[in-house]
Amino acid sequence: MAVAAREERRLTAIILMLLAFLLFTGIDTSAKWLVQAGLPVTEVVLIRFAGHFVIAMALILPQEGRRLFRTSAPGQEVLRGLFLVASTFLNVAALRYLPLTVTVSIFFAAPLVVCALSVPLLGERVGPRRWAAIGVGFIGVLVVTRPWSASFHWAMMLSVTALFSASMYFVMTRKLAGVDSASTQQFLTSLVAVSVALPFGLIGWVWPAIPVDWVAFALIGVFGWAGHQLATIAHRFAPASALMPFIYFQIIYMTASSWLIFHTPPDGWVLAGAAIVIGAGLYLWLRERVLARSAALTPPSLEVAAGDR
Repeated sequence: MAVAAREERRLTAIILMLLAFLLFTGIDTSAKWLVQAGLPVTEVVLIRFAGHFVIAMALILPQEGRRLFRTSAPGQEVLRGLFLVASTFLNVAALRYLPLTVTVSIFFAAPLVVCALSVPLLGERVGPRRWAAIGVGFIGVLVVTRPWSASFHWAMMLSVTALFSASMYFVMTRKLAGVDSASTQQFLTSLVAVSVALPFGLIGWVWPAIPVDWVAFALIGVFGWAGHQLATIAHRFAPASALMPFIYFQIIYMTASSWLIFHTPPDGWVLAGAAIVIGAGLYLWLRERVLARSAALTPPSLEVAAGDR
C-alpha cells in the first residue's frame, strides 16, 4: 500500500493535534477514574494498551502484512516499549493520589529532559542557553512538587520517575527514526507493553461496578489509539517544530477535567510551576528553531565554530 505523501496544511494539522491532546487527556481521565473506582493499577495499564493494540492490529495488519513484523533494531524496539509501559504504570499509580493538573505539569518537563539526555545518549550538542532553559524548567517542577512543604505527596516521585521514563521513550523514538517504519514501531511498542502488562494485569482482576466505570473501561484504549492516529496524521500536514507548542494546550484540558470531573481545581503553586515549565519549554523550542535556521545558512566549514551560543 502506498504511503501518503506529506502535505502543507498547517491549520488542519493544528486542529488535529488539539483533538489528539484532548484524547490524551481522556486517557488520563479514564485511568484516574478507574483506579479511584477500585481497579488495580496493573489492570488499568493492561486495558489501556490492550485496547490500543487490538484496534491498531485490526486496521494496520491487513494493510502491512508481514512487513509489520520486520525490524532492524529488535533490542531497541523492546527497550522503547519497556520505557513506555513503565512510564504509563508510574503515571497511573500517581493519578490515584494526585490531581491531573499536577501530573501533567510535571510531564511538561519532558522536552527539557529529552534535550538533556540527548547529550550522553545521542551525542547531540547542547549549549549554555539551552542548559539554562533546562535548569529553569526543573525549577518549575520543584514549584509544582514543593518537596520542602507539608503539601508534598510521595506520589509526586512516581510522577517524576514517569517523566524520566517517558523521556527515555522519546529518546529511543528519536534513535529509531528512519530505522523502522512508524507502523512497525507502533505495533512493536504496543506488543511489548501488552506482553509485559498481561501477567500482572490479570492478578486480582476487578470488573467495573457501574455503567460510568464501564464507559471509562471501554474508552481508555480507544482514546489511546485515536489520539496517536490523529497525531500521526497531523505530522504529515505540518512539521513537528510547528506543532510542538500546542502540547501546552493540554493544561487547559487537564484543568477542565480535574475541575469538572474530579472537583479538584489547581492551586496557585501548580499554575505558577506549570507556567515556568511551559516558558522554559517554549524557549527551548524557539532556540532549536534559531539553531536549525542558522545551520541551514552556515557554510559547512563554519558549523563547528558557530556552535550553540
